[in-house]
Amino acid sequence: MKKELEPHCSFCLRKKRDVQILISGSEGHICENCIGQANQIVSDEIGTKQAKQANKFQLTDSLKPKEIFNHLNQYVIGQDEAKKVIAVAVYNHYKRISQPRIDDVEIEKSNILISGNTGTGKTLLARSIAKYLNVPFAIADATVFTEAGYVGEDVESILSRLLQVCNYDVKAAEMGIVYIDEIDKIARKGDNPSITRDVSGEGVQQGMLKLLEGSEVMVPPQGGRKHPDQKLVKVDTSNILFICGGAFEGIDKIIANRMNQSKVGFKKGAERDKVDSENMLKYIGAADIRSFGLIPELIGRLPVITHLNPLDKAALKLILTEPKNAIIKQFKKLFKLEGINLRFEDGALDYIVERAINLGLGARGLRTICEAVMTDAMFELPSEKNVKEFVVTREYAEQRFEGLEPQLLKVA
Repeated sequence: MKKELEPHCSFCLRKKRDVQILISGSEGHICENCIGQANQIVSDEIGTKQAKQANKFQLTDSLKPKEIFNHLNQYVIGQDEAKKVIAVAVYNHYKRISQPRIDDVEIEKSNILISGNTGTGKTLLARSIAKYLNVPFAIADATVFTEAGYVGEDVESILSRLLQVCNYDVKAAEMGIVYIDEIDKIARKGDNPSITRDVSGEGVQQGMLKLLEGSEVMVPPQGGRKHPDQKLVKVDTSNILFICGGAFEGIDKIIANRMNQSKVGFKKGAERDKVDSENMLKYIGAADIRSFGLIPELIGRLPVITHLNPLDKAALKLILTEPKNAIIKQFKKLFKLEGINLRFEDGALDYIVERAINLGLGARGLRTICEAVMTDAMFELPSEKNVKEFVVTREYAEQRFEGLEPQLLKVA
């Protein structure tokens, strides 16, 4: 009777006198040997799942910079220089983190800064490459961040979006790519010190320094503001590639002033002929960005600087029709769902492009004008059962848009 009541391990059935530790539960016991074996099984299982998750976020061996560039061509018209820079950066980033370290040469990451006027395709480049890559990719907006201790989000919440993409797999997130949009909006407001703190400008730039360069940071899993009672996740940013983009409105004047100062002596006239005054961003450099308001420490962590060219009439017309997700293709699909074949004449496309150039909104202006032109048709035609085809002419576009032009220009 005593032998039956003697405590024993419920897994291996060893008695208490045969083991060192016997932990009791509500309906059984477990010894230290079974605990060790169970711990090994759990560790192996979790490690296998993490390895599968990490392999999920890797570029294939056949993916080269030219393949990335050709994919971007399907969604973004022009901007070959910027697409080359991004394709090379993404490819090198993958090769950097996938190759084993066999010598003392350590390849450092090269974060990218992209400048371009509004509507030229900065965010579209990031979204297009995110759809194509198998590495974790997240887009963050710099305008929501403030200095630590003030209302807003901490800069560390940039990585919260990356963690969410990876389903909070830290190992996978540590080899990801982050696109920070509107980086120019955190430029310091002035060179002179003020009695008030620049909590959404220079303070945010200083908070980004450790993220961009690479260090272990504590990240709030749900984003927002960190607080003492919140459980934080440690993320190493050494292998995270950062791509920053911004319009840098007004930097063209800074570039022009710098270039005018260098044009002295007998070369003044010749130098002036070589300068493209319509696209001053092609001459952008670190000195111009510093004059704009980004601190030198931040610029030093963004060694690759590229630009997007302004869109001319030919490029805007191609944007309307050529990309896979072109605006005209979207409207044709909407009408096709109603059983109507929609067709745009070249004159109508030329008029839409001309008005978009006047609005100065870049590719976004095309959507604004197309919506204004097509509103009446989208309102009336779904109720017409006998209409099988609808043709948009230049005259129709002019009549529909001119009635809304004052409101559009006022909004713009």
